[in-house]
Amino acid sequence: MTKKRKHQEDFQKVKLKVGKKKPRLENATDTTFKTKAIQIPEQLKEDGVLPTQNRKLNIKDLLSQMHHYSPGVKHNALLGLKDLLSQYPFVIDAHLSNIVSEVAAVFTDKDSGVRGAAVHLLQFLASKIRAEQIAPFFPLVSAHLSSAMTHISEGIQEDSLKVLDILLEAYPALLTDRSSILLKNFVELISHQQLSKRLKSREKLSWMLSVNPNRRVTSQQWRLNVLIRLKKFLQAVVDGSSEREDEGLQEQKDSPRSVRSPVCVSWKVHANNQQCIQLFENGGLRPKINSSFRLRSLTGVMDSAEKGLSSAENLKGFIEIIIPLLIECWIEASPAQSAPILGNLLESDSQQLMQQVLSIIHLLWKLTKRHDETYKMDLWLRMNYLVDFKHHFMRHFPYSLQETAKHKKKDLCKGNKYCMTSSNSVDHLLLNLTLCDIMVSLASTSTLQMDSGWLDLIRKFVTDTLQDGSKLNSKQVNRLLGVTWRLMQIQQNKVATEPLIKAVYTLYQQRNLLFPVRTLLLKFFSRVYQKEDLRTQRIRSRSKVLSRWLAGLPQQLALLGLRNPELSNQLIDIIHSAASRSNKELLQSLQATAARIYDPLEGTLVLLPAEAQRRLVQLVYFLPCLPASLLAGLSRCCIMGRMSSELAATLIGILRMRSSFAGWKCQVQDNSVNDVDYFSFLFSTLIGFSREELTSLQGIRGKPHISQSQLSPVRLYLTDLDQFLHHWAVTEMICHSLSTIPSQSQCFDILQTGICKYLVGLVVIPDSTAGSVLCAINKLLDQACILSETLHKFLASCCYSLLYFLLTLDKEDAEHLQKRDMLWGSCISALALLPRLLRLMLQSLQVSRICREELPVVAQLLRLLMQHGQLRSHMITNEFLVQQIIKDIMTLKSGEVQEQWLTDLHYCFNIYLASHPQGPGPVNTVY
Repeated sequence: MTKKRKHQEDFQKVKLKVGKKKPRLENATDTTFKTKAIQIPEQLKEDGVLPTQNRKLNIKDLLSQMHHYSPGVKHNALLGLKDLLSQYPFVIDAHLSNIVSEVAAVFTDKDSGVRGAAVHLLQFLASKIRAEQIAPFFPLVSAHLSSAMTHISEGIQEDSLKVLDILLEAYPALLTDRSSILLKNFVELISHQQLSKRLKSREKLSWMLSVNPNRRVTSQQWRLNVLIRLKKFLQAVVDGSSEREDEGLQEQKDSPRSVRSPVCVSWKVHANNQQCIQLFENGGLRPKINSSFRLRSLTGVMDSAEKGLSSAENLKGFIEIIIPLLIECWIEASPAQSAPILGNLLESDSQQLMQQVLSIIHLLWKLTKRHDETYKMDLWLRMNYLVDFKHHFMRHFPYSLQETAKHKKKDLCKGNKYCMTSSNSVDHLLLNLTLCDIMVSLASTSTLQMDSGWLDLIRKFVTDTLQDGSKLNSKQVNRLLGVTWRLMQIQQNKVATEPLIKAVYTLYQQRNLLFPVRTLLLKFFSRVYQKEDLRTQRIRSRSKVLSRWLAGLPQQLALLGLRNPELSNQLIDIIHSAASRSNKELLQSLQATAARIYDPLEGTLVLLPAEAQRRLVQLVYFLPCLPASLLAGLSRCCIMGRMSSELAATLIGILRMRSSFAGWKCQVQDNSVNDVDYFSFLFSTLIGFSREELTSLQGIRGKPHISQSQLSPVRLYLTDLDQFLHHWAVTEMICHSLSTIPSQSQCFDILQTGICKYLVGLVVIPDSTAGSVLCAINKLLDQACILSETLHKFLASCCYSLLYFLLTLDKEDAEHLQKRDMLWGSCISALALLPRLLRLMLQSLQVSRICREELPVVAQLLRLLMQHGQLRSHMITNEFLVQQIIKDIMTLKSGEVQEQWLTDLHYCFNIYLASHPQGPGPVNTVY
């Protein structure tokens, strides 16, 4: 009993009491834990979530609603698409195919609100999608557009024109590629097919205008709307065809008006092997192909339907269909139908319709000129349509606008019979000019007698309009000049062309013409002049009006100045063209106006940009005579810096070619340039300053403009770096011109006389002038030249003043440091060529007269002269003189501590002069 109780005590159960906490077990596991929230909003988003609009619909939801049966749902989907795509433009690229297909599908929706929303969305998308992006999907868009244009519902047809406007504005090239289908749609919008009476003989179907009373607008207004779009479409076809190259070239030009840029060759640079000119086998548009292998032409694969209007056969077929319909539209709107009493007065609506009719015919005529067999096409057009055009179009010519609503504007039109009324945005003058353009294209020289009746009407209208054309705009003038040019080509005798040229000149003389109008008139006169100049017996048949126009161009150029550089460039080009053809009247006028054009202060030459200056400088070559006053002005233009040094060098070269020293083997113009005036020009340009400017410089004293030494009577005026470099570049060309004169000794005597007369005796001389004089002396000096003592002393003073200026330059003066090499080289060359000059300069170094601060400069100069290889022999010749200068310096410095510069001077003297080395050494010291 006792053992059992003890055994049970080992595993005794703990008794729990109510209200007491259960004791914790020793081997219990702690299962408590703590949590914290982690914010990762971007990572928690799913990849498939698309951006939504304010109604929480994404692109897929909106596109799916486009198939809903309810018009309201589709309308809201289109509005939601525009809202979504405006907020998230990147969605367009990702879903472009679906967006384009769904939007195009609702072009033919029955609900007008849905179609209107689709048009607005298409307008928005056209500004966001490029042509190359939508090109793969454009056949689908074009198919839906064709379906809308040929739909039975009138409302869908009307809205299809709005879609067409957007596509023509944004993607004209893509739309015109499907011209064969769309042109047929245009025809079906205003007409319907009718079986011909000759159907039994299998003649082709004919078309007649259709009338639909269910439309919201009148039939005439509907045709006007369609013809406006047809005109825009044909204009896009014309613009697109002008960009295309010939067959076999698939690349396109940059723009319809692009021209080939000429190769600019600088022969001076090319002669130094610094410019490479690449030559090609063929410079035309048709390269020569040597290979017998030929690629298959894409145009040959396409059938005639796919070629569109680029095929002559298709173009003829469309003309045969559309021209009768256009004539019917004209008949409905013509004055005989609307108001027989009014004659040729037109109402605004009728005028607009007639304008579109003529514009479409004019564009079709342009397309006929693009084909190879233009002559055959012209004959075909004349044979088929001239009779109808004369009967219907020329019956009430010229047409004018009848004003019914606004009577206050009547007074404004009294001065001009063919004025334009801006109230209704119509231009009846353009209507008449378009008609003239169409009709004169059907006439030729061979048919002149048959067409004389209506051609006289057109000629009278053109003449009257030109004579009273102060209010014409550029578009009207362009069409007017085109008709005038065609009339002059049809009848080329002077009796017929002179009144037309006179009428154009009357318009040209009008003041305050717009710049585009003035440009068109200049181009017209230039074209007429070039055409006339190519004819035989041109002196007998030359137009007096044209000669008067040419003679007035130089005066206009002088008066124009800088007010219109573009117009000035055009005038210069025409003047240059006529001057190169030796036009007598123009050359006389140019001679009379040359002083104003080449005035150095306010002349056209110094006011215009560089390219125009270059053309004006070239005109100097054609001047009949170059008097002294004109040469003086040209000299000032060269040295004032208002044109580049390269252009100044070109001008100097032109004057040299006009002089008697050019070395022509054939006889040149007599008395064109007087020899005395030519030398005066060269000397004035060499000096670089006028007499008045040199006189004003004599009163300037002290730094920073003056460099002065106590050992030289000549003080240097320090010019600006730009002025110095320009003067130096001009000097090089002057020296070249002087060196080409056959008699060098006489040329040197003239130069010596000029220097002694105008420069010797001056106290202040510009540094560029001193350097230029030394450069010219170095260039012209030879054994036959004899220098006067006065010139020797002047040159010696200039040399020392220049060398003193160069040796005292501050290293921080970067502007004047760039002059160092040019001035140093001219001084050393002059001292090497003229031993007498070196001796005079050494004799002037009387150190007893200078202050102690200038002694190191003199010592440095002597050291550099002794070290220079070219001057070694001359310095040995003047050894005693150099030794005396050194002794004088030592006397002034006696009793003082010998400085380093004095030690260097002694060393150089002992090395180079005291030992008398034979011959000049190889050393060529540059300080």
